[in-house]
Amino acid sequence: MNLRSSRNLCVCWALLAISLMGARAACAATTVRADSIALPGVTLKQVDGTLQPGADGQLQLQLKIASADVAALGWKHVGIDLQGALVRSSEDAWYCRGTLTLKGAPGGLMRKQGQFDLILDVGANTLQLDLGQDQNPAVSLALPLDQTSHVQARFIHMPLAWLQGPLSRAWAGRLTGGQLDGTLAMDFLPDGLQGAASLRLTKANFDGGSLAGQSVGLHGRLKIDVNATRSQVGLSGTLHGGDLLLGPVYANLPTHPTQLAFDLTAQGGSMRVDHLSYIDPDTLSLAGGFIFGADGSLHSMTMSRFGAHFPSAYEHYGKTWLATLGLNNLKTDGDLSGAVVLGANGLHTLRLRANGLDARDGGGRFRIEGLNGALDWNRNGTRPATTLAWNGLSMYRIPLGAGRSQWRSRDGVLRLQAPFYVPVFAGQFGVQRFEWQPDARKGNRVDMATTVTGVDMSKLSQALGWPRFHGTLAGSMPGLNYVDGTMRLQGGLSLNVFDGFVDVTDLSLKHPFGDTPELAADVRMQKLNLGAMTDVFDFGKITGDLHGDIDNLRLVDWSPVGFDAHLLADSGGRISQRAVNNLTSVGGGGIAGGLQGAVLKLFKSFRYDRIGLNCKLQGSVCTMSGLEPQGGGYLIVDGEGLPHLTVIGHQHRVSWPTLVARLRAAIDSGGPVVN
Repeated sequence: MNLRSSRNLCVCWALLAISLMGARAACAATTVRADSIALPGVTLKQVDGTLQPGADGQLQLQLKIASADVAALGWKHVGIDLQGALVRSSEDAWYCRGTLTLKGAPGGLMRKQGQFDLILDVGANTLQLDLGQDQNPAVSLALPLDQTSHVQARFIHMPLAWLQGPLSRAWAGRLTGGQLDGTLAMDFLPDGLQGAASLRLTKANFDGGSLAGQSVGLHGRLKIDVNATRSQVGLSGTLHGGDLLLGPVYANLPTHPTQLAFDLTAQGGSMRVDHLSYIDPDTLSLAGGFIFGADGSLHSMTMSRFGAHFPSAYEHYGKTWLATLGLNNLKTDGDLSGAVVLGANGLHTLRLRANGLDARDGGGRFRIEGLNGALDWNRNGTRPATTLAWNGLSMYRIPLGAGRSQWRSRDGVLRLQAPFYVPVFAGQFGVQRFEWQPDARKGNRVDMATTVTGVDMSKLSQALGWPRFHGTLAGSMPGLNYVDGTMRLQGGLSLNVFDGFVDVTDLSLKHPFGDTPELAADVRMQKLNLGAMTDVFDFGKITGDLHGDIDNLRLVDWSPVGFDAHLLADSGGRISQRAVNNLTSVGGGGIAGGLQGAVLKLFKSFRYDRIGLNCKLQGSVCTMSGLEPQGGGYLIVDGEGLPHLTVIGHQHRVSWPTLVARLRAAIDSGGPVVN
C-alpha cells in the first residue's frame, strides 16, 4: 500500500485548482477529458471536467470522475460528482464552493450530496479543504503548499463510518455508527507516515469479529507510526459506557470514566498489543498484552497483573464470558487477583489470590464460601508453597464443611502437599492426592485420589430431593482423571442401603459444570431388602431380597437416556395386592393362573417364588422383558403355593416417558385392587 496516496490526492486537487487560475479570463467554456490519470497511489478513470463563466461572472466548475481508486482511502471504483463556483478572492488566492457526491465510497462517505469549500492561498502558502453534510461542517483538511507532506485535520461530529476506507487495509471490521470529534496532525514520509491526534468518539459501533463494540465512548490521544512493513498505534485515554467485545471477553462498560492505554503493532498480518493498562476503579484493573494472528485468533496473552472486585467485576466484565463456559447467573462477592500467561503452546503461568471470595452458581451446582489464600503455578521450575482455605463448599446441593489445603508447583505440576478432610452429612470426604497439570493438552490434566466414609444416606437423599431412606455411603476412588472435559473415576462407590449394597463403578462425568452434564456408570445391587425399599418408595409391600445390574447407565442433565437394567428377586417372599397391580401396570400385562379374579381379590398379599423385570432403554424406547417368555408376553411374577399368582407382561416396547408416568402414578395412587 502506498501511504502517500492521500497526500497525492490533495496535491492533485491543488494542481487542478492552480491550472484553473489561467482560465479566469476565459470567455468560453473550457473542457478537459481524460480516459485515465495516474499518480502514485491514485488512479482516476473517465475524467470529465468543464469550466465556464456563469451568469454572475463567476466561473462554474463541473467535474465528474467515473472511477477513482485511492489505496490509502480504501477507495475502489468510487464515482465523483463535483459542482461549484470558482472565485478569485485576491491576486494569489482562489476560493471554490459547491457540492460533492461520492458513489460507492466506503462507510457511505458523502453518499448524499454534501458541501465542500476549497481555498487555495498561494500568498499564505495554504491549501484548505472543508467537507460537510446537511450544511454542517464535518472535516477540515489543511496543508502548506511548500510542504504537502504535512496535513492537519479537524473533525466536527464527523460520522465515524467515514473512516471505514482508510482503516480497511489494516482492519477487516466494519464501522457502523457513532461520530468523531478532534484534531489530527500527520506527516507523510517517503516510506510511511507519522501522526498524533486528540480524539473523542461518541456512541461508536463497530464489528470486527473478535473485536466489536456498541455505543462505546472514548476520549484520548492517539499516536501513529506507519511504514511499508508495519503499523504502530498508541492510545491513552478514557472509555465512557457502551458494550465491548474482545475475544471471549464481553464487557458492559460503566458510565463513569475508565482508563485505557495500549500500544498496538500490526505487521505481517498479525497484531500485537503491548503495555495494555485498564483501570475501572473499585471493579477491575489489569496490565499486560495480547498477540492476535492474521485470522483474528488469540495466539498469546500475558496478563502480568489483574485485580477484580466482586460482584461488580462479574456483572460488567465476566458474566458473558463465564456463561460460554456453562457458568450462568453467578452470585459473587470478595476479591480475586493474580497473573496469567498463555502462549501458543498452552498455559505458562497462573497465579491466583482470593480474599473472602464467595461464588454461587445460579443452577445450584456449586457454592464456595469464604475462599482465602493463593495458588501459584508455573510450567517450569519450582514455585513457593501456598495455602488455600475455605469456610464452606457445596457440590450439587451436597454441603461440605470448612477445609484447608497446601499446594506447591514443581516442573509444571501443581501438587497437594498433604491430605485434607472435610465433613459431609455426619461422614467425611477426604482428598489424599491431587495433581494438576494445567498445560497438558493430552493425557491426564488431573490425577486425584479420594475417600468417602460414613455419609448419612438419609441426609444425602433429602438434600438431593430423593425419597428419604436410611443407610451409609462409603468408598474410595484411587484415581480421578480429567481429560478433554471428562472426569473419570477409578475405583468406585459403595452404598450400604436397605440392608444390602449398591456398588457404582466405571463412573465418568462430562461437562460437570456445563448446562448439560453427562454421567455414565455401571451399577450392581446385592441383597437389597425389598420390604424396606418398597416402604420408602410407597410402591406396595414386597418382601424378600433384590439384586440386579444396571449396565451402561447414561444420564444427560441427570435424566436417563440409556441403560440395560436387570432386576431379580429369586429368594421368595410375599407381594401385596397393590404391588401386584402396580407391576401389572408397568408391564402392560394382566393376571393369569388357576383362580378367578373374584377369588383373588379376597387376599391382601400373595406368596411368590420369583419376580423379574428387565428394561433396556435406547433413545426414548424401553424394551421390556421378564423372567422368561410366556405365550406372547413375558413372566414378571411367578407365584408360589395357593392362591397361585402369575403376572404376565404383554408390552415389549414402551415409551420411556409413558413408563415413568406409570411408575409415578403407581407410587402416587391410593392403592388400587385386583379385580
